[in-house]
Amino acid sequence: MDTSGKVIKCRAAVAWEVGKRLSVEEVEVAPPRAHEVRVKIVATGICGTDDHVLKGSFPDIDYPVIPGHEGAGIVESIGEGVTCVKPGVGLSVVIGCKTAGASRIIGIDINKDKFTKAKEVGATECIRPRDFRQPIQEVLTEMTAGGVDYSFEAVGDVDTMMAALASCHMGSGTCVVIGVPALGSQLSFDPTLLLTGRTWKGSILGGWKTKDSIPKLVSGYMEKKFNPDVLITHTLPFEKISEGFELLCAGKSIRSILYF
Repeated sequence: MDTSGKVIKCRAAVAWEVGKRLSVEEVEVAPPRAHEVRVKIVATGICGTDDHVLKGSFPDIDYPVIPGHEGAGIVESIGEGVTCVKPGVGLSVVIGCKTAGASRIIGIDINKDKFTKAKEVGATECIRPRDFRQPIQEVLTEMTAGGVDYSFEAVGDVDTMMAALASCHMGSGTCVVIGVPALGSQLSFDPTLLLTGRTWKGSILGGWKTKDSIPKLVSGYMEKKFNPDVLITHTLPFEKISEGFELLCAGKSIRSILYF
């Protein structure tokens, strides 16, 4: 049945307020307006950012809200002026790990259970901060004879952000913050860490521009240049979305995929 230009009904997980369990219910979706696309979602990943939304630690969110940004689906209909896609074309929003040719990759986590998977996807070694007496930035500086070229903070904790910056090599190291901090978090740091040549920057969605870059990521995946499949630890029906979040919060999953 052709649904172009019509209001359709579908299932969605709605966050009605901060701290409240997601409610799976039927919602109405308006037809796409000019320059908009309506996509039939086939599967979606559960991201830690979604958990921040549920807990109210992500800024500028108006509730109720339907969280989620890792959907994969098929274009169902398009609005006026859309020329880059057409109904029936598949769209995937995926988390890609593009191989950049790094010869040494050090994974850091307090949970040793993640080390096997980390090495499977490319880490050359893994360490746990509590196994050392000195601060982790000092450990990394010793391990790398002066500091790392790049550090990536994916926890969203201001202390680990500082440690990630301090672990960078003086004069050339770059720290990239990708973890989402708790709402209202503030940083206080020694400015000489920057004055001595380190770079500190943030990144959203890996710095990728979805329209141009997602097709490149999909092509790279199809050509087996990288394999994000190994990050998928659980697959669940959409109705078990709350179970997926429980696995995430308990540290028992890396990425759960929900199927519709």
